[in-house]
Amino acid sequence: HVQLVESGGGSVQDGGSLRLSCVASEFMNCMGWLRMAEGKEREAVAAIYTGGGPGYGQTHYSASVEGRFTISQDRAKKTVYLQMNSLKPEDTAIYYCASTALCTIWYSRYEYAYWGQGTQVTV
Repeated sequence: HVQLVESGGGSVQDGGSLRLSCVASEFMNCMGWLRMAEGKEREAVAAIYTGGGPGYGQTHYSASVEGRFTISQDRAKKTVYLQMNSLKPEDTAIYYCASTALCTIWYSRYEYAYWGQGTQVTV
């Protein structure tokens, strides 16, 4: 059973930045960040392929965060980060770290097998 623990959430002004961290007990090949705003469904915003081979490090972003958010990994620390810049009020949500075996359908919340408890981001 994979355990994921997020941190780094908080309140920030419009246009500000935050960096979220997710420490995993075990890295799976695809690590993602998803968010759920009040009254909305959970949506994937970013994912990164952490497995071996030519796809290592490949990243994916939703259109709503492309160019503002950056996902990265530190395998030695089993940690995935989400750097969020130019934050907007519509980015307000609970952010979850999640993992799955493949990034093929990274954009689907149903693909992720393991989830963290979430961290609140308020803009």
